[in-house]
Amino acid sequence: MAPFASSSIPYFLIDAFAERPFEGNPAAVCLLPSAGEASWMQLVAREMNLSETAFVSARATGFDLRWFTPTTEVDLCGHATLAAAHALWAKGVIDPHTTARFFTRSGELTAKRAGEGIALDFPTEAAAEVQAPDALVRALGVPILWVGASRFDYLCELESEAAVRGLVPDLPLLATVQARGVIVTARGSGRYDFVSRFFAPAAGVPEDPVTGSAHCTLGPHWAARLGRQELVGWQASTRGGLVGVTVRGARTQLVGRAFTIAEGRLRTNP
Repeated sequence: MAPFASSSIPYFLIDAFAERPFEGNPAAVCLLPSAGEASWMQLVAREMNLSETAFVSARATGFDLRWFTPTTEVDLCGHATLAAAHALWAKGVIDPHTTARFFTRSGELTAKRAGEGIALDFPTEAAAEVQAPDALVRALGVPILWVGASRFDYLCELESEAAVRGLVPDLPLLATVQARGVIVTARGSGRYDFVSRFFAPAAGVPEDPVTGSAHCTLGPHWAARLGRQELVGWQASTRGGLVGVTVRGARTQLVGRAFTIAEGRLRTNP
């Protein structure tokens, strides 16, 4: 049960890292009057059945922010943070020109306006080269040029953009790999410096439409290969999403747009 006096709280469905509505990655954002119980938030996230549901509650110097997939709480999520900032500004909880400060399991994160988009300040999560687990190799079933591991995920560089876009992994086998998820990537063509996809079946997300936190790993990987710090990535899921990335040492800036698709009230005692 949620520990709230009110019978309902506002929630929003927001498409993040999208160029237009109904693209990018949809996140649910719940604005809580006080901190919620983890068990209740997990049930809400399961009910929303999106890759992430964000729960935001105010504190003296900003907002507490937690993220849940349908099956588990996670330590870092980009698109739901983007969505949370968008919701706070759109509803007038904070002034649109004010930086949103979030206190999370990955430390303090900030969001600020950047033209038509939102710029997130996140930790850089570089991947170090490792020997690929056999289950990972068999689950992907395609040639892998390079494999690394970050704090959260495996990063696999494939031979071409076409290989990334056409990949059909063995998801049950991929779920046995000991990591939050698996990022596959290749050098891009045209307007994109690189393309990627993200799979996290062990966390209840077979394929994530657009994964902001994965770009904290993709950014330093491609910055080293391409010789520049400012990059544009395209996550080549069915919905697709554009992420601007700037690597700044221990921090990585992610830029994307967000669109409110729906809003309503969530009953705390249904």
